[in-house]
Amino acid sequence: MTDLQPFFTPRGVAVIGASRDPRKLSYAVLRDLVEHGYPGPVYPVNPTATAIRGLRCYPTVQEVPDPVDLAVIIIPAPAVPEALEGCGRRGIRAAIVISGGFGELGPEGEALERRIVEIARRHQIRLIGPNCIGVIDTITPLDTTFVGTMPVRGTIAFVSHSGAICGGVIDVAYRQGIGFSRFVSLGNQADVNETEVLAFLAEDPHSRVVAAYLEGVADGGRFLEVARRLTARKPFVVLKAGRTGGGVRAAASHTGALAGSDRAFEAAFRKAGVLRADTLEELLDYATALAYQPPPRGERVAVVTNAGGPGILAVDALERAGLRLASLAPETSERLAARLPRGANVHNPVDLLGGAYADDYAFALDTVLEDPGVDAALVILVPQALVSPVDVANAIGNAADRSEKPIVAAFVGDASTEAGVQAMHRRRVPVYPFPERAARALAALRLDARRRQPRREERLPEADTARAAAVIRQAQAAGQRHLLGPEARAVVEAYGLRVPASGLARTAAEAVALARRIGYPVALKVHAPEISHKSDVGGVVLGVHDEAGVRAAFAEIVDRARRYVPGTEVLGVMVQAMVPAGREVIVGASRDRQFGPLVAFGLGGLFVEALGDVSFRLAPVSREEAREMIRETRAARVLAGIRGEPPADVEAIVEAIRRIGRLVLDFPAIVELDLNPLIVGAEGEGAWAVDVRIVLEGNASPSRRSKVPGDGNGLPGSSLQHALDRG
Repeated sequence: MTDLQPFFTPRGVAVIGASRDPRKLSYAVLRDLVEHGYPGPVYPVNPTATAIRGLRCYPTVQEVPDPVDLAVIIIPAPAVPEALEGCGRRGIRAAIVISGGFGELGPEGEALERRIVEIARRHQIRLIGPNCIGVIDTITPLDTTFVGTMPVRGTIAFVSHSGAICGGVIDVAYRQGIGFSRFVSLGNQADVNETEVLAFLAEDPHSRVVAAYLEGVADGGRFLEVARRLTARKPFVVLKAGRTGGGVRAAASHTGALAGSDRAFEAAFRKAGVLRADTLEELLDYATALAYQPPPRGERVAVVTNAGGPGILAVDALERAGLRLASLAPETSERLAARLPRGANVHNPVDLLGGAYADDYAFALDTVLEDPGVDAALVILVPQALVSPVDVANAIGNAADRSEKPIVAAFVGDASTEAGVQAMHRRRVPVYPFPERAARALAALRLDARRRQPRREERLPEADTARAAAVIRQAQAAGQRHLLGPEARAVVEAYGLRVPASGLARTAAEAVALARRIGYPVALKVHAPEISHKSDVGGVVLGVHDEAGVRAAFAEIVDRARRYVPGTEVLGVMVQAMVPAGREVIVGASRDRQFGPLVAFGLGGLFVEALGDVSFRLAPVSREEAREMIRETRAARVLAGIRGEPPADVEAIVEAIRRIGRLVLDFPAIVELDLNPLIVGAEGEGAWAVDVRIVLEGNASPSRRSKVPGDGNGLPGSSLQHALDRG
């Protein structure tokens, strides 16, 4: 916090490049700094001017008097290094570089950006930017931007990789009266990055909620650590841009941000208790609700409205968002009926009819919120000629003050409700123009409370790490990157996964001997590092019952593999015991470059690629997280039992997910792992890891380029990686 404090509470500010021309941004920076109430001294630095806006100018920053803690630099990019050197010699330890023309423009700009970072570090200057709009602090107050509007003082802190996003949010929020504590535009974040600012805001007593627009993170592990610390204290809602392939490329070209897999970001947000918004509108909606209202204790919502249609829309939206309509107690409906006009609906949704006044809203809200079966209220006003939206807003605000349960509102309209909307924000009740947005905001309050709830740490599953390590070391020493067949099965077996008896046969005679030892019936599967999806090449034959069948299957599998992938090296054929019939699922892992190992679950076999219906969590995975993963997929319905089938052994899947999570944590050399399929029996019967595939990091010799569809390096792609690509 000490390093960043001068950006928010400086004792004096130098504006390097301040202009006398009102048409220039550097003039606007000086104007906003002065007009928006900064209480300390402001020093324009301009060698060709004696005064700007009545303030004495200084030819260089070295000539600026004390006190001065912060420099705002807005001059052409080539001149920034010299200005920063001057700041260092002057003893200024915080600088905001608003100027563009750096890393966002390509190699020449990147070199210039590296130069200013080197200067800043040599002089121990903390640097925000370049290519940003600066910082706003409504507490000090301080405005180093050129936006022109100072937000209302409030409790929402906003961090953004985009200056334009900051400007747009400020304009929308100012009109409605939504309050903010701090805005930080990071730009290229050549020095200070999003995670450092989040660590500062975690300790900030003036910020109740943190909202962020992010295009990536500088260090995934550090971000996760700070985000968990932040959400333990206050809500943190994020809009992550770059969710699609095109979005990722746009983000990288915009600020050079590191845009990782979106699935990995989703898993990281879940692990850290971060609430995710899908749009900028949702980001502002959720942050407002979180700043104003307490979380609901349950999902039961009462709707109070003066119009039937919007009430019905609210009910639909609540159910889509995972909430539900509360059942009012008989005595609650009786109280409503005794006071409300004839024709009013006294059940949920409570319809006050079109002529309802402010006192009708106050009575209805007090009554439903006193019902123990109600956890929250959504109140709707459709403007009427004789009803004052401001009076209704104050009645709702009074009800919110009297209750510990949250209220969200929809004032349906625009011009006629504007004064009422502003009054609602003054009363700290979130209000939206449509009931659907109000319902989503209320659901966000509930989800945030559930996500940020502390989870009990669980012991990792027991494992024979020495046995697995020996197999992996031996493979790496031999230059292998892919573990298939007996090696892969040995690794997962060491971690408590049940695998069928099997062996590798290099000849038909060896296959017959293995089948005799294992016991019929058996399955035969091709064993070739370049073939990941054995069934695609006809490399699997199931249910072989005799010696003749084994010989025929062996020859057929080898022939098909060589025809499908000419020149492929077939190392042999796996002979494996048949396992009892069951549901096929996939449990796997893939190592994300930002956040580490992701554990995956979904329907197995062909479904994982056809449907892409896979859920992910960061390792380690708790039992509750594993159960959540299962519930999030369509596999949950299949596992529950359909068309008379008994329920599957879900707890066996939970255990498999947790054990794979520990395995990839213990061995960073594992970059991909598939159990596909994991065959799951009925309740109490457990699960079998039938096919196992492990890919090690690239310090081993890469496999020969294959014609089998795979990753961009010619290596065969796993089912999990295909699912990630679909995501």
